[in-house]
Amino acid sequence: MTVPFHVNVKDKVVVITGGSGVLGSVMCKALAELGAKVAILSRRKEANEEIVREIREAGFEASGFIVDVLDVQKLEQVKQEITELYGSCDILINGAGGNDPKATTSEEKMTMDSLNKGDAQTFFDLDPDAVEWLFRLNFIGTLLPTQVFAKDMVGKKGATIINISSMNAFRPLTKIPAYSGAKAAISNFTQWLSTYFADVGIRVNAIAPGFFLTAQNEKLLMNEDGSYTERAEKILSQTPQGRFGEAEELLGTLLWLVDESSSFVNGIVVPVDGGFSAYSGV
Repeated sequence: MTVPFHVNVKDKVVVITGGSGVLGSVMCKALAELGAKVAILSRRKEANEEIVREIREAGFEASGFIVDVLDVQKLEQVKQEITELYGSCDILINGAGGNDPKATTSEEKMTMDSLNKGDAQTFFDLDPDAVEWLFRLNFIGTLLPTQVFAKDMVGKKGATIINISSMNAFRPLTKIPAYSGAKAAISNFTQWLSTYFADVGIRVNAIAPGFFLTAQNEKLLMNEDGSYTERAEKILSQTPQGRFGEAEELLGTLLWLVDESSSFVNGIVVPVDGGFSAYSGV
């Protein structure tokens, strides 16, 4: 791939959770191409190995580690392995996350008939265990890697943490209350961390992607014949640029935030959304 512009991350140690996903893998490849040593953390062994292979075949440095971001003991073990291999973490990207159908309503708004629909999943049907798991994956799955890896980042020049929030954090989307709440927690946590770490040299910011086609949302946005679903059409009608984002379009923001040129940028959540957050609908 070709990065949009060059920043100095040569020999920096980058740890990225969720690095085998559509968006995370693009970040891994870009940072590796710029000379960083990239440690890719994910639960998906096959996808992880594929990203590592592609990066190494291109002549750059990356290694994969299979880990659940909710398993703090495994995270500590992986940190030790990364430190022995590359050195301590300079840049942490918390990209692990996801949704759960059991924490999703089937309708955007409840009607008087909703309770009588046997196939409808209303707010009252949301599975508490699924909601709890979703919050753990997204929020605790950001907190734990930060506790583990940021400990070695204290006092390091140029240390930075990038969290992945969402447009849901600005305005909750219909049907996905738990996911929206979890991403709002990540945005708030980003601001809290930025203040807490300010005196020890760690900057903390977040990227809030708008709507990108990924494996996670493909079935919600695309019909089997390749046409857009009703929900996708609604999203595009509220996006001034009238299209979904491409994963590479996150890179400009990512590279700016990890570079020293943004050394006074701290505690912000940057929307990358084609104007979605700016449009009132009229």
